[in-house]
Order: sequence, then C-alpha cells, then structure tokens
Amino acid sequence: MSRLTIPQEGGCRCGQVRLKISAPPILTMACHCTGCQKMSSSAYSLSAAIPAEGFEVIAGEPVIGGLHGASRHYFCPHCMTWMFTRPEGMDWFVNLRPTMLDDTSGLAPFIETFTGEKLPFAATGAVHSYETFPPMEAYEGLVQEFAERSAV
Repeated sequence: MSRLTIPQEGGCRCGQVRLKISAPPILTMACHCTGCQKMSSSAYSLSAAIPAEGFEVIAGEPVIGGLHGASRHYFCPHCMTWMFTRPEGMDWFVNLRPTMLDDTSGLAPFIETFTGEKLPFAATGAVHSYETFPPMEAYEGLVQEFAERSAV
C-alpha cells in the first residue's frame, strides 16, 4: 500500500468546488450497496474517512444532494459531482470521495462493504470484505491495521 502525500488538494470535475485535506485517512473503503451504485453511477463508491479537523472546503459552496437525509451528501452545485459525505452522528470524520483529490495514489480501498449487493464483475482488491458493514467491535483493529500498512 503506497502512502498518500499530505497536505493535498482536490476538487470536483468542473473545478468550482475545491477542498483540502491536512490529515491522512483513518480508513479507505469501497461500498457495493445499491444506493452507492446509484449515487456514483458505478459498480461501487469509494471513500476515504478523513478526520474532520483535517478536511476543509477551500473554494466554492457544495450543496446537499442524494437522499437529503440525516447523512448529508455534498455535491458541486454546477457539475453535480458527489464529493463527500458527513455521516449522521459521526461528526468526527468526513467520507471524502478520494477521486476528488488531485493525486489519487495511495488510496486503494482497504475494506469493502455490502458485498451482498455487489455486482458480479466488480472487484476492488480490498484487504477485508464484509457482507454489510463490519461489526462495530472490528473498527478499532481495522483502523490500526490500516495505519500500520499505510506507514510502510
């Protein structure tokens, strides 16, 4: 697993919304749920969990899109790129779509979720796979293993 260079900037497809991360991800993921398939128009969505204090929008004003529920999905108002999500009740991190970064090296998915809804051809190369989400008690070990592998 290669390392991500920090700090790093990125933005939406049209460039109207720009963001910056100043902390490394605590975990990288691919989600195969049908909701992510529809929102990303792809076989799965990618996420990098960035500590909230290490994430900022530096240009433009993203808008809420998707289901407009308790978890807030942010999009560029012009090109409608799905950029990041602030999950309900988890204000300590932001789920960034890592393809928004200018340099996407070092961001392969470490875990994949909702493999029960996975399209038959979709492969991520993730180290760990889960039928739905990992059990809550598994996250501490996953975060630690991800940090150890990322430090190499």
